[in-house]
Amino acid sequence: MGKERGFMEHERLDPGYRPIEERVEDYGAVERQLTDKQLVVQATRCMDCGVPFCCTTGCPLANVIPEFNDLVYQERWPEALDMLLLTNPFPEFTGRICPAPCETSCVLGINKEPVAIRQIEVSIVENAFRRGVLKANPPPQRHEARIAVVGSGPAGLGVADVLNRYGYNVVVYEKNRNPGGLLRYGIPDFKLEKWVVERRIQLMQDEGVVFETGVEIGRDLSSHYLRDRFDAIVLTGGAEQPRDLPIPGRDLKGIHFAMDFLTQQNQRNGGETVTQTEISAKGKHVVVIGGGDTGSDCVGTSNRQGALSVTQLEIMPEPAGERPPETPWPLWPASRRDSSSHREGCERRWSVQTEFFEGTDDHVSQLKCCEVEWVTPKDGGRPSPRKVKGSDFLLPADLVLLSMGFVGPGPNRLVDDLELKLDPRGMIQRDADHKTSHPRVFVAGDMTHGASLVVRAINDGCETARSVVQWLESKEAQPTT
Repeated sequence: MGKERGFMEHERLDPGYRPIEERVEDYGAVERQLTDKQLVVQATRCMDCGVPFCCTTGCPLANVIPEFNDLVYQERWPEALDMLLLTNPFPEFTGRICPAPCETSCVLGINKEPVAIRQIEVSIVENAFRRGVLKANPPPQRHEARIAVVGSGPAGLGVADVLNRYGYNVVVYEKNRNPGGLLRYGIPDFKLEKWVVERRIQLMQDEGVVFETGVEIGRDLSSHYLRDRFDAIVLTGGAEQPRDLPIPGRDLKGIHFAMDFLTQQNQRNGGETVTQTEISAKGKHVVVIGGGDTGSDCVGTSNRQGALSVTQLEIMPEPAGERPPETPWPLWPASRRDSSSHREGCERRWSVQTEFFEGTDDHVSQLKCCEVEWVTPKDGGRPSPRKVKGSDFLLPADLVLLSMGFVGPGPNRLVDDLELKLDPRGMIQRDADHKTSHPRVFVAGDMTHGASLVVRAINDGCETARSVVQWLESKEAQPTT
């Protein structure tokens, strides 16, 4: 590294967030950014460690982190960008919303604060956009083959970007009004402002990727249409079926899936008309069931809509405040995380199970809950929750948001039409080459893996695209008869 003792001379500097009283009044990005000068100093903290676990264990994309940190230290920003783009096609996304498993695997993080890798990453790409270094670079030549990508979320964009750079003709189909999938409709603007997504989509269009929006494959266009016009099809529709909570009172009004709630607000922010029944937290006691990132996003959105109170329930026990021994370095630590949304106002409760919903005039008014303890069977096996006697309590609720994860792709006409095989979990089955049971159909992302991180979906999209390229090249190499 350029400054071998930098980690001994400088402490980690985080950019922090806008003041709470300011940021809850809008949907602008809550996180600030470090200056280029501050990032140069932060890059000096990257050690000349023997094994860069940030790359080998932490980052799903295998970003070459020590090398681009060193280039930032030397203020060789264009070369740092080239190094970053070798592995990550969308650092402006991952640098904003990735939970940074690279940092929890940082060698410096064993006994000090880890290197601010995520901040350095986003600063490299934003520096490039600001200086006009990152601009459209269409492939010099085009193959005749055409590929249809169904879905424009992180996996779909990854597929499209790689295939386009190889010179293939790519058409991306998106059922919503605008492309971006989860990046546009699922993640709130205060974490990922949509101009960031639009800028990338425009860049991809300038490089030759075609986006067809407002088109649902299986309804607006048939599978036969795709098979007749494209050499290969890649499915990247995500895991869209949310986990339900089938308990008494579930049919009461005011109980919604989290993604429906988040999508509506993103549509409003984007100037789109909300055609479904409006879901609003304004003037309501909100209960979010589920303790993950989507639940946290519901907390932040509810506060911005003017909720009277927000409570987030999680059936699992409260995680430890520090890295627990069960997940030692360099593994991802199973420790408690408080997001910026939690700090804006939220009561969090763990080891709580909702037993039934109660309502007035067909609308939810409260939850009947209890505390649980997790018990491991004597013969081993998975722990299960057991009700704690005398722990029943009532929780007022005018709006309940179910945020308990996703169970699979859900009903899909295209999957049915193609008669694709599913695995025991209900995910689309694929082989080692990312190919489904249909000879010309590939699948990437959450449709086959289940819901996961955006960075993993991007990586899987890129790997799937390379499998498509190998398959197309093998076809071209076959002798004609």
